[in-house]
Amino acid sequence: MVPRGLVDVARDAAVGHLDVEVVCSDPAEHERRAATRVGDIVDLPLPTWSDIRRREYEPWDTDRLVVDTARRSLAECVAQVRSAL
Repeated sequence: MVPRGLVDVARDAAVGHLDVEVVCSDPAEHERRAATRVGDIVDLPLPTWSDIRRREYEPWDTDRLVVDTARRSLAECVAQVRSAL
């Protein structure tokens, strides 16, 4: 969810904003990605698949673009966001 402070910054700067929710609707693919990703911040442990599954999803209460990455390339997802802008 987008921190409301960022929306305030966009409003104060008189520019638009787009809330984007990124999801992976395929649980097997999501688990594979979680198990194979490599962190880039020293000493910051990545969540395990169990950690991810235990997280509580907080539904969005604003309009947003939902980008499902399950069966799409990064380029396709970026194109979807650019098109929405």
